[in-house]
Amino acid sequence: MNEEFNQEQTTEQNKKGKKEKNTLAMLMSGVAGGVIAALFTGGIFLNMINDDQATSSEDNNQNGEQTEQTSTEEAVPTTNLANQSSNSIGSAVEKVSDAVVGVSNIQQISLWEESDAAGTGSGVIYKKDDEYAYVVTNNHVVEGAQEVEVILTNGEHVAANVMGTDALTDLAVLRIPSEQVSTVAELGSSDDLTVGDTAIAIGNPLGQEFAGSVTQGIISGLDRSVDVDLNRDGQPDWTTNVIQTDAAINPGNSGGALINTNGQVIGINSMKIAQSTVEGIGFAIPINDAKPIVEQLETGNEVKRPFIGISAVDLSTVPQRHIQETLQLDESVEKGVVIAQVEPNSPAEEAGLQQYDVVTKLNDKDIESMLDLKKYLYSETEVGEEVTISFYREGNLQTATLVLNEQKDM
Repeated sequence: MNEEFNQEQTTEQNKKGKKEKNTLAMLMSGVAGGVIAALFTGGIFLNMINDDQATSSEDNNQNGEQTEQTSTEEAVPTTNLANQSSNSIGSAVEKVSDAVVGVSNIQQISLWEESDAAGTGSGVIYKKDDEYAYVVTNNHVVEGAQEVEVILTNGEHVAANVMGTDALTDLAVLRIPSEQVSTVAELGSSDDLTVGDTAIAIGNPLGQEFAGSVTQGIISGLDRSVDVDLNRDGQPDWTTNVIQTDAAINPGNSGGALINTNGQVIGINSMKIAQSTVEGIGFAIPINDAKPIVEQLETGNEVKRPFIGISAVDLSTVPQRHIQETLQLDESVEKGVVIAQVEPNSPAEEAGLQQYDVVTKLNDKDIESMLDLKKYLYSETEVGEEVTISFYREGNLQTATLVLNEQKDM
């Protein structure tokens, strides 16, 4: 009797041991690389992310028994998809990580104080020749800087020249000596992306202390539109086309690389939605949108954009009384922009446009807001092009032609 009891106990212990080993192996596989820095007010807490042990223990044991049976009876080789994915991401990161650098915005606060870093961000070395290397970053990273430094992955600080900036697309290009640069990022294509593709963000969240941080996620959305208010008047000046990702993007990641599993740059990390109720919504400028802007900025030239020469407000913001009495519009006219001011010597003045004219079309494009007008101008027309503008004056529909000039500043 005792002998039978001991045999049963030994068998149960062997099963238990095997179960614990299988469970431990599965847990270690799930935990690999799972240390995440969670930022809270007043401190930093490191949390290990584990799978639900209570619900997965039995499943893990069953999966372990199935794997053992297959290898014993059929000797079929298995592929560890988790390790394969991890290896793919690791090689992609290794390929580009040395090309992702820190960018320090140095400003002098007052005459009596030494210059200090007013902010830090990230940048991507995308081009190199015998003399110089070129870094793309965000405009807001270098905005207002008296000096800019690039911090290489070896910790070396290198003075950088700002070749050009563009507030509308939030891009800037820096130039540094090429002698210390060994790695240049490969630019991929953002036109080939699909929702669900793996996305990897590389940058320096919170500054150099966490330089070279890597976060993984997916492409959560494409062709997202984010309004940009450049002059902080509460009205959008532009709508930026961005890639949405749930790869963690934090302050300091701006200007860093969003890459695919081939180690190619598919976007320049730019912004995130920072609200207590929102998690995992970050945005990157598609690299195909950035390329033509970067090419202009690296030569030291400003981005050329067409210009009409008006300031206006959306018709939808005008009180109904003024729409009827001042603008004398028929009820059928519901969308357009109302000219508030015409700039002297501008294409608009030369075409005879006046204050209170209500613009409704540019060529064949319906204009419902100033955002519509700017998007059409900047995307569909060129400096020197002749366009037809349709507008209402005192309730009467009129047209005029004008030749677009170059926008001098934003």
